[in-house]
Amino acid sequence: MYKVFVKEVAIIVTSNKSNYPDHNIFKLKNVNMKKLVKKIEKQEIDKVVLYSKSDEKLLKRLHKLLPVVVAGGGLVINQNNDYLFIHRNGKWDLPKGKAEKNETIEETSIREVKEETGVKKLRITNYLGVTYHVFSRKGKMKLKQTHWYVMETDSTKPLKPQKKEGIDKAVWLNKDLATVALQSSYGNIRELFPDDMLIDQIR
Repeated sequence: MYKVFVKEVAIIVTSNKSNYPDHNIFKLKNVNMKKLVKKIEKQEIDKVVLYSKSDEKLLKRLHKLLPVVVAGGGLVINQNNDYLFIHRNGKWDLPKGKAEKNETIEETSIREVKEETGVKKLRITNYLGVTYHVFSRKGKMKLKQTHWYVMETDSTKPLKPQKKEGIDKAVWLNKDLATVALQSSYGNIRELFPDDMLIDQIR
């Protein structure tokens, strides 16, 4: 099962539609994704399942729906067990960005976190997983596939938000402040955090 976020609505991509009896079911193989996204954005529909009988073909068919942009990002924790957040477009977010040619996804993730926040001495400790969300750029709808890594740092140098990317803040937030920030974040970002926000569960 996968989730594709359109704003705060999570489209469920699954081979087991019986788990979602109150959802609108669409066949993954032939759905018009652009029309579906527009319906969601207009709040005409909010519970959606994209269904395929074959579990093995879910990912392949998902990637055919829209042009895929591969990105990498990080959930960064410092020595005080604080989380690294950025603030952009009025929302709290985690640093991430598009992969460049000949980069591994790990290299992309570390580079983007450094560029967007100015954080130093990053090291990857775990792979969190992948999220999907739909976005539009220059009038064209795309599917962003972001690979996420848990990262740690012992650097105490000041952070520097990448203002040319629209980031107005890069800050360390403790567990309580991060919990508050997540209420003004994105659905796909909240998916990365455990429900009880215990850092030990994601290290």
